[in-house]
Amino acid sequence: MGKFTRRFWASRPGRIGLLILLVFVAIALAAPLIADRSGLDTAVARADGVPQWASPGEHPPLGTDYLRRDVWTQFVWGSRISLFVGLAATVVTITLGALVGVVAGFVGGRTDSVLMRITEWFLVIPFLPLAIVLASVLGRSVWNIIFVIGVTSWPSTARLVRAQVLTVKQRLFVDRARSLGASNAHIVFRHIMPNVSGLILATATLAVPISILTETTLSFLGLGDPRNPSWGKTLVEAFENGALTLRAWWYFTPAGVGILLVVLAFTLIGQTLEQIADPRLAGRR
Repeated sequence: MGKFTRRFWASRPGRIGLLILLVFVAIALAAPLIADRSGLDTAVARADGVPQWASPGEHPPLGTDYLRRDVWTQFVWGSRISLFVGLAATVVTITLGALVGVVAGFVGGRTDSVLMRITEWFLVIPFLPLAIVLASVLGRSVWNIIFVIGVTSWPSTARLVRAQVLTVKQRLFVDRARSLGASNAHIVFRHIMPNVSGLILATATLAVPISILTETTLSFLGLGDPRNPSWGKTLVEAFENGALTLRAWWYFTPAGVGILLVVLAFTLIGQTLEQIADPRLAGRR
């Protein structure tokens, strides 16, 4: 672990990505302290005389929207939902993908064939249309979005993990463990998983930005949770209510920049972890 940490910190992109991510995590965790949720209440804003489409100069720090809601409050509380959806959906994705990949690669035979046929079936169906259909059927809620993203994006993880397990399973230390009478469970948890955990971690980190972008897309299509603010919900409301026409850049810019930076952060971290897990990748980039 110490060697792994040193190699990560030796990578400038990894450090930059982690720093960016920590800033947004801090904002999300500190939301109750730095942004009063009453700023999302139109009735409160109207009672306080807050104007519509107030610029940052008129209503610091980030102005208001068409419903007099505070944009800063939407940005801060929206970061919680966007990050939560991204991380939670990734947990579902990686859990399913890693489980299928390890079982298929280690057990082999008919089990491998059946699991890979299921995986290929999911890969044949376009990811986004399937997610849209499932989200439409299940309804508009944060938990439904997490479920939809998780169950539609695991196949690529399963294939990567399976390939790694097949490679590790052929190594001498696994054969030696078998010859000493080690059980399958012992081999999986003591020899297979430690050698594929780096790949799983890297894949998970790269899956988070995909989950965040998918949540943004579903929200943009009107399938997001209407009860909770998110960066995707802010963007769709900005475009639906003419923020571009009115040149109210302060409404959509913070959410757009937030999505861009968080996706960039996870991508930098994921690529760094991927290179550490498989140094051969560094030479191909």
